[in-house]
Amino acid sequence: KLEDGREEFSSELVCLSDVFCDIQAIIEGNASDKEISWDFSGDVAFVHPYVIASPLHLRQIFLNIYGNSIKFTNPGGKISTKQECIEEKDNVITYRWTISDTGIGMSEEFLQHIFEPFSQEQADARSVYHGTRLGMSIVKKLVDKMGGMISVTSEIGKGSTFVIELPFEIASAPEKAKKEETDKKNNIHGLNLMLVEDNELNAEIAEMLLEDEGAIITMANDGQQAVELFNNNPVGTFDAILMDIMMPVMDGITLCRQLKEDVRTSHIPVILLTAKDSLPMLLRKMYRNV
Repeated sequence: KLEDGREEFSSELVCLSDVFCDIQAIIEGNASDKEISWDFSGDVAFVHPYVIASPLHLRQIFLNIYGNSIKFTNPGGKISTKQECIEEKDNVITYRWTISDTGIGMSEEFLQHIFEPFSQEQADARSVYHGTRLGMSIVKKLVDKMGGMISVTSEIGKGSTFVIELPFEIASAPEKAKKEETDKKNNIHGLNLMLVEDNELNAEIAEMLLEDEGAIITMANDGQQAVELFNNNPVGTFDAILMDIMMPVMDGITLCRQLKEDVRTSHIPVILLTAKDSLPMLLRKMYRNV
């Protein structure tokens, strides 16, 4: 179908993050079964995760390449992937994936024919594997039809590296995804917060509520303890500080003034709580200000 042009490519709104989560779930399981370690590194997130593409053929490309790497990598070996954005122009974004394995490798002569149908390395262990051996030929034709490029380097006994570059038309996220992204931004999960409160009951309840929202809490009983905690921890340890105004030793106003005058802590958001602040109000302030 690819050769005579009958293979139809869909043009769907695709979330690349979701597609690669699916691929990773499959490959990690297959690699683990063969005791091959797996490493996927790159951009924290796709610059533009929503694109127009054919998810079926996108999965087919990467499952073929990863399947090939797993097939020819012995137990104890490793497959690694580096993902990066290499260009964004005229509403088209191009991503590059560099996939390396520590497998048996291929000869220079065979590399010249790897993308031809039914090609097979005869000189080494690759000849013991059976199948139609159409995988790399199909991958090459799919990549070409998508306007991308693929290349491979290899050395016998040391492994192979595939480089795939694919351009995508940038698309807008659906409204549901936009809302989920907004919800994700407006939460405190994973933030390191200092809670300065001298009332034990208030402190216990606030700590419980904040930890239920996924925050990491460090407690201080008064302003002086808070200053000591800041001095004894590296700069950047705390993402925000919540403090009562009325406290012994050093009150909240004095502590806030000291923090804002110190260049090491002046950037940290401070939320001052009064006796009128309820705990639900505390959480709403956290969502709005942190």
